[in-house]
Amino acid sequence: MDNRINEIRRKISALRTEMARVENAMRDQIRRDLDSTESALQLMAMRTQLAVLVAEWRAAGGSEALPSIQERLKANNRPPQKPKAPTRR
Repeated sequence: MDNRINEIRRKISALRTEMARVENAMRDQIRRDLDSTESALQLMAMRTQLAVLVAEWRAAGGSEALPSIQERLKANNRPPQKPKAPTRR
């Protein structure tokens, strides 16, 4: 069952990444005063798909809080920097 939960989490993660890409494309279309209907419809379909995946995840026993896109972007996933050696004079 744990493999199923991890598989669903991977799908959710990939879908969120794709949703962010579509949102950026839609914003770009709006900035250039282009029709963004297709992007908006695609994004709404992705949100429906995300809701289904979250329901499957919860039914499979997933219980930890899923991070939002903003939380994921704020997370510092970089390796810690090594302290710089003091320069000698």
